[in-house]
Amino acid sequence: LQATMFHCSARCCEDRAASMQQVQRCIERCHAPLAQAQAIVTGELERFQDRLSRCTLHCSDKAKDALEAGGGETRARSQLDACVAACGDEHLHLVPSMAKRMRDGLATLQH
Repeated sequence: LQATMFHCSARCCEDRAASMQQVQRCIERCHAPLAQAQAIVTGELERFQDRLSRCTLHCSDKAKDALEAGGGETRARSQLDACVAACGDEHLHLVPSMAKRMRDGLATLQH
């Protein structure tokens, strides 16, 4: 995508009959697919990170509740560690579907 964008932008600059505004609009059109690709990838990664953060926050809340209930710091820490590890395992299973959504989204930009 980057190579295509740079080639496209270079062609815009080679048009000697175009005004500065026309060249600038042409270059902006060339950059649009790359910006869309970045938005697709960034969006998926942000959603993944948000989900993982919510899961670990839930673990933290459970550990605080256990600590306040008198479960002991060692037990609360152990519970927190196990819960966070489970979050990681659970979210690892989401990576293939996230990667597929990214590939599918990127494929639509190349057509």
